Amino acid sequence: MKMTRVRVESFTISLDGYGAGSDQSVNNPLGVGGETLHKWMVSTRTFRRMQGQEGGTSGVDEQFAARGFENVGAWILGRNMFGPVRGPWPDLTWKGWWGAKPPYECPVFVLTHHARPPLKMENATTFHFVTEGIHQALESARAAAGGKDIRIGGGSSTIRQYLREGLIDELHIAISPVLLGRGEPLFTDLDLPALGYACVEHAFSDSATHVFLKRGDPK
Repeated sequence: MKMTRVRVESFTISLDGYGAGSDQSVNNPLGVGGETLHKWMVSTRTFRRMQGQEGGTSGVDEQFAARGFENVGAWILGRNMFGPVRGPWPDLTWKGWWGAKPPYECPVFVLTHHARPPLKMENATTFHFVTEGIHQALESARAAAGGKDIRIGGGSSTIRQYLREGLIDELHIAISPVLLGRGEPLFTDLDLPALGYACVEHAFSDSATHVFLKRGDPK
C-alpha cells in the first residue's frame, strides 16, 4: 500500500533563484518577468491539454510536466497563487486565475489569514480557505486526498514553510535560463542538506534544467 507523499512538482525558478517576479498583479500573475520562467512548460502536451488545445512536445519537459499530475488527490496553495487580492476579502467576486474550469480536478486548500467560504468550481475543483496554518492545511489535504499524494503548488513562501518543517517528501524544481533580479526567492535561509534533502535525479532540455530532490534522514 502506497504512503501518501507530499510533493512539489514543476516549480520553476530563475538562475538567480526566484520563483516569481516582483509586483504581482492582475496583469502580472507571476510578477514582472515571471512568465518567462515557464517557457519550458507551455509547449508541452500536458500544458496544452490543460488549455483545451491539442499537440505539444513529448520530450524531457513533457515527461516532468505529466508526472507532476500523477496520483495527486489534493493541492495546497499559498494565497498569492489563488489571486492578487490582499488583506480581508472585499467581496467574493475573485474566483482564481483559471476561469470556471481550474486544472486541479480535486480539492485545493488555500492558505490565508482571512476566512472565506469554500468555492466550488467545475472540473471537480473546490477551493477551501484555511486560516489555521500549514499543518492544518496538510491535515485537511490528507483527509481529502483519499490515499493519493498531496501537491504543494507554491508559491515560494509556502514551499519554504513546508520545507523548514520537513513536511515535503519530494521536489521537482525546473531551473529556467533567465534572470529576474528580484522577486520571490525559493531557497533563502534554508539548509537543505541539514533538513535531509538530496538531489537524486537531474535532466536537461533546451529550455530548462530539471532537478529532483528527495528527503531522507536529516544530517
